[in-house]
Amino acid sequence: MSTVAIPGRRDTALKVVGVGGAILGYGCLAAFLYVIGVQIYRWFREGEWIHFGVNEGLRVGLSRCCLKDPDSGWVAALVHWLDTPVDWLGLHQVLEVLPASLALFALSILGNSVFIYCRDRIGEHKGS
Repeated sequence: MSTVAIPGRRDTALKVVGVGGAILGYGCLAAFLYVIGVQIYRWFREGEWIHFGVNEGLRVGLSRCCLKDPDSGWVAALVHWLDTPVDWLGLHQVLEVLPASLALFALSILGNSVFIYCRDRIGEHKGS
């Protein structure tokens, strides 16, 4: 007994994944432009380039959106690790040095690539 993929389900799955990729891609692109804009504004205003690392971006983002109780849960543990790491010290250093803008731009390229791939697969299937 062989299973045959139903074209409607395949197209629906590709559309859902494509929409997720588009949201990730364009959301991260907007965040990238915001971070670069803030850095440029501060550079013009104060004459100094402010470095925003992935570490700092994660800490601020998680504490503003996701951290309800500061003492419990995996998000609180992650925020605590971002503040004072006791293990994975090399990863922590990479996250401090890696610019948040570069990480956001890379995520936007990844999300857009997923979106384009899914769109092309749907068009390829409809063309045949």
